[in-house]
Amino acid sequence: MTQVPLEPSLLKEFLDEKVTLYNNPDFIETDPIQIPHNFTKKEDIEIAGFLTATIAWGNRKSIITNAKKFMDIMGNDPYDFVMSFSKNDIPKFEGFVHRTFNSIDAAYFIESLQNIYANHNGLENVFAAHIEAQSLQPAITAFKNIFFSIDHPQRTTKHISDPAKNSAAKRINMFLRWMARKDNAGVDFGIWNSIPTSHLSCPLDVHSGNVARKLGLLNRKQNDAKALNLLDEALRKLDPLDPVKYDFALFGLGVFEKL
Repeated sequence: MTQVPLEPSLLKEFLDEKVTLYNNPDFIETDPIQIPHNFTKKEDIEIAGFLTATIAWGNRKSIITNAKKFMDIMGNDPYDFVMSFSKNDIPKFEGFVHRTFNSIDAAYFIESLQNIYANHNGLENVFAAHIEAQSLQPAITAFKNIFFSIDHPQRTTKHISDPAKNSAAKRINMFLRWMARKDNAGVDFGIWNSIPTSHLSCPLDVHSGNVARKLGLLNRKQNDAKALNLLDEALRKLDPLDPVKYDFALFGLGVFEKL
């Protein structure tokens, strides 16, 4: 893939301009992040964000449509639904499907979230308790272990990625950006104060990976955990305190500008 040669200072200036262009409230209207933006209570935002990020692959319009269906099933009261969930509620998910994520997966996700809030002090605590070496990737692995620590369908484990198995864990890293990044523009929530913005990783996918390679930020062909570590290093040189803000630039350049 042909790279666009830019001096480091010019590259930072270019990407900062793109962040300003895309990191604004208009971004919310066409992005799955609009779903948690429908809520105000911390736990509602967390749960809506996590479930939306979990099914955030494929067509963006379809993601938003199905995330809204998910919220509707829960009576648009995610935390209350999770905490009061019982086996009597399982039929409510009958027919729910987003690509390979189906009603079996949905019901288990609710059951596991109930366990996390009841016995592990919530989603934020699980991730914050397992940060290592300025990285949240080990915390994602720990989270997956806790998430599937109760009796679960084997098929459902594929819906939580594991960096320890060389996954870039795009959707969970996106969710962590939503929750922890302090965003003056009002797109990301920044409601998790126990996780430093400097530790966040870019949600690496086909679009952001291709743009990163064209700009010389990444030279690994695969979009895997090793590539994510390399991209983290490059972006943290550009902004050590808020490296993941460049996700807006990479995403915008790839999706909207077709770089």
